[in-house]
Amino acid sequence: MLLRLSTLFVRTLREDPADAEVASHRLLVRAGYIRRAAPGIYTWLPLGLRVLAKVEQVVREEMDAAGAQEVHFPALLPKEPYEATGRWAEYGPNIFRLKDRKGGDYLLAPTHEEMFTLLVKDLYSSYKDLPLALYQIQTKYRDEARPRAGLIRGREFIMKDAYSFDLDDEGLEASYQRQRDAYQRIFNRLGLEHVIVAATSGAMGGSRSEEFLHPTAIGEDTFVRSPGGYAANVEAVTTVVPEALPYDDAPAAHVEDTPDTPTIDSLVAVANERFPRAEGAWTAADTLKNVVLALVQPTGERELVVIGLPGDREVDLKRLEAAVAPAEVEPAVDADFAAHPELVKGYIGPKALGPNAGVDEDGRSLGVRYLLDPRVVPGTRWITGANEPGRHVFDLVAGRDFTADGVVEAAEVRAGDPAPDGSGPLELARGIEIGHIFALGRKYAQALGLTVLDQNGKSQVVTMGSYGIGVTRVLAALAEANHDDKGLAWPAGVAPAHVHVVATGKDAAVFAAAEELATSLSARGVEVLYDDRPKVSPGVKFADAELFGVPLVVVVGRGLADGVVEVRPRVAGPDGPAAEQVPVEQAADRVVELVGALLA
Repeated sequence: MLLRLSTLFVRTLREDPADAEVASHRLLVRAGYIRRAAPGIYTWLPLGLRVLAKVEQVVREEMDAAGAQEVHFPALLPKEPYEATGRWAEYGPNIFRLKDRKGGDYLLAPTHEEMFTLLVKDLYSSYKDLPLALYQIQTKYRDEARPRAGLIRGREFIMKDAYSFDLDDEGLEASYQRQRDAYQRIFNRLGLEHVIVAATSGAMGGSRSEEFLHPTAIGEDTFVRSPGGYAANVEAVTTVVPEALPYDDAPAAHVEDTPDTPTIDSLVAVANERFPRAEGAWTAADTLKNVVLALVQPTGERELVVIGLPGDREVDLKRLEAAVAPAEVEPAVDADFAAHPELVKGYIGPKALGPNAGVDEDGRSLGVRYLLDPRVVPGTRWITGANEPGRHVFDLVAGRDFTADGVVEAAEVRAGDPAPDGSGPLELARGIEIGHIFALGRKYAQALGLTVLDQNGKSQVVTMGSYGIGVTRVLAALAEANHDDKGLAWPAGVAPAHVHVVATGKDAAVFAAAEELATSLSARGVEVLYDDRPKVSPGVKFADAELFGVPLVVVVGRGLADGVVEVRPRVAGPDGPAAEQVPVEQAADRVVELVGALLA
């Protein structure tokens, strides 16, 4: 395959696009791989499509090797299957909805669990048909409120989604492991560093969920690791709950004047100045912070909730959203406080919240719903708001003086926190989610009536697994991991070509030699990008070569007078090939040898 730059549909840019936040976005646009069509929506150009096709090919090969069969669904789908599973409502504003000319409701698919389930229901009815694994590589749509970072969070994206169908949980476990192993082979073949972490299932449901994250500082996901091998998305981390404390000898709670203390810092300062204690200075960890938030359901219903947590911690909104899915979390606004005058800003305490405010005849809390951090165990003593301006309660004991409507994992996870499995202190890192696998169980099969007859002729609900790879995200992650300040630097297996032949100067002999070499390499199965532009300066050609990121560059130029061409890697590394001068007559053989080594 020979691509000629003189006719290739591409234009490179010397300046970064104004909306580019991360390197992959910046360089993919500048190198002419993608073009922005609208926020979060991109057009793929020839070079970009070549890289995308190679990533997809690796995915297909490993899916096929794992026993999955490829299908392809439409992106435009009817409402009814999603209504049956509840996701038409649960998705809320996050999906694109539309009506046809007859008034029928449709959506642009964000994912295809329902359609896979119905397809298998339509065609299979016996345990003899199982196990089964199907997959597709297809465009998905989500109405992201804040698309960002180019391909990393878009409103249109390409995903590989696979689904397994088994008779029982034992079969699901085997299918899950096959897909998990296939994912590791995919990312290893692509040369993409990845970490497998425990994750929450969220609105997808299921008994088990793991994410494949590519570690990078620009990643949107925070994950944790411990020296003993624990790894989890921060949303899935559970708090190590301290033992309850005896409080028989605890002093009675007492309200004190604490003027001008609406913040934790100001409260701690006043507490140490006015109410010093023998056991040491008060700290933020001795205070109980009560944060007012609003949960917005997909239906638009809005409910206030107060999260009580130690004052040295902040609420992590992503952790809270994982705990209350499918609701979204918003800050409380002035209208919320106006509707609940018992919530005194800066001085909110448990006595006005949840069951502490009294219960109705059915035992339901009359106060705003109150959820506590797991660290607030019975017997712990706190300084917290007295629900009056400028006043706080001291020695308020959990379990004695107040309770809550429940417990929630919403506090930030910090480096040094203990791992839930006892494997040591946690360290935090960031990553891009490139894959996610779920042991779905029977949620979708139950909702849509997918059953088969078992060995005894009895109807059995099928159990399912769901396995997704963000193909366009993988491409962006590869670009993030393989670039320098001059441009992209693709691994050979996904690069748009194996070799970039550059003809420099104006001498006809140079172009003739470059043409012969490029044609010879192409005939021998090497993918060649040939810069045959006759009136472009060497500086521009070299800059484009660095921007395109083809792994091997062959320069045919001034050295031709001495019978040599220069062969050099796009990025010279300590263990990789160095630039070398190769006799013209040996150039094709040498390049074929180097390409073979790069692809090995």
